Amino acid sequence: MLKLRDTLSGEKRELAPIADEVRLYVCGITPYSESHLGHALFSIVFDVLRRYLEWRGYGVRHIQNFTDIDDKLIERSHETGTSVAELAERFSESYMAQLTRLNVLPATEYPRATEEIPNIVGFIEGLVAKGAAYESGGDVYYRVREKADYGKLSKRDVDDLRSGARVDLSELKDDPLDFALWKGAKPGEPHWDSPWGPGRPGWHIECSAMATSALGEQIDIHGGGADLIFPHHENEIAQSESFTGKAPFASFWMHNALLRLGDEKMSKSLGNLVGIDEVLDRHGADALRMFIVTSHYRTPLTYSEEALESARAGAERLRQAAFAKGVANGHSLDPTEARERFTEAMDDDLNTPRALAALFDLARAINRAHDEGHDASDAQATLRELAGVLGFTLHEPPHRDENAAPFVDLLVELRSELRSAKQYALADRVRDGLVAQGIELHDGPEGTEWSFR
Repeated sequence: MLKLRDTLSGEKRELAPIADEVRLYVCGITPYSESHLGHALFSIVFDVLRRYLEWRGYGVRHIQNFTDIDDKLIERSHETGTSVAELAERFSESYMAQLTRLNVLPATEYPRATEEIPNIVGFIEGLVAKGAAYESGGDVYYRVREKADYGKLSKRDVDDLRSGARVDLSELKDDPLDFALWKGAKPGEPHWDSPWGPGRPGWHIECSAMATSALGEQIDIHGGGADLIFPHHENEIAQSESFTGKAPFASFWMHNALLRLGDEKMSKSLGNLVGIDEVLDRHGADALRMFIVTSHYRTPLTYSEEALESARAGAERLRQAAFAKGVANGHSLDPTEARERFTEAMDDDLNTPRALAALFDLARAINRAHDEGHDASDAQATLRELAGVLGFTLHEPPHRDENAAPFVDLLVELRSELRSAKQYALADRVRDGLVAQGIELHDGPEGTEWSFR
């Protein structure tokens, strides 16, 4: 019986899907610069959730968005002289390539806010019609005080928010707490037509519109980092439940703790970033995943090179046990207990540290069985299966054949020509084939560089 902790109620409850498949929505990235290890953290956490759900027999419809129109993108566009669309495309594509390297299963859909403008406008129109939102000076705002239980996710009292949180004091608002659903166009910004004039959507409304469009008015699990609880997810709940008249918007709110570098969280705004490719080049995907799942997803992680080296050694121990050759002259090692311990741990709110302990105990048992001349083949198959549920590849590092360089150069050139011809599907096939062979591509303003993993 799988139980997950719901941030809203603070309780662990049994998962009971609304329909015949689990409806999972995860807030994705705002692609205004290269992704960092904080993004790898949430990507791996919810990849493990997805994998475990499917292993337990659930169907999963997994939606993860791209916020490809946002204040940060516009600011970066002005700084670099690059269009918002070009920035979003570049860093979205880079992130998708990193997900492949991380062995993260692709989501069912990756909606982009700019492709959902009609749905977003319709959503806002519905809120205005219900009196939950109002137009002012070309902007549209949500009436926070119209939602009696506003603050229920973050456990905040509306009357305390004016002094306890940063609030935009725009004169266009009826109340300083109200937040923007639609922002009137400013010179030089991307904009779309709407009943309130040209403009663009606010951040919070994008996810509500994309989630309900892809998954329906009520969903099973809404996930994201703990830094999104307030105001983003709080606002999603308010506007979604106001629009549909149905509660709860999500049966479970799951939030991963944040990655820290020293005493501060790792974030683009603080500038204390470690890049995903940088870590993968040094340690590999299994080491990074081991580093993340060694801690429970609700427990903060602190990055260090020592921790990554330890994780790499742990992943190698599993790999060696999973593929070691032994002489099978005695009894067969029974992996049933390990499977039961693994399942029990994962059923308890994805307790990956306990699940890993079961795998390491199984690995030690396999090594002992080989030393004693017993058959460990069934146990090894189980180890590989359960490690796969956590997303480990257990692959040996690819062989680096420097003589292959001219052929790689040719394929990279071919990919660039395909992209210039807007044959993106074929270009992606070339990229994915190179990644599968342990070759990484790094797109930049001067062209594409490549390296062995």
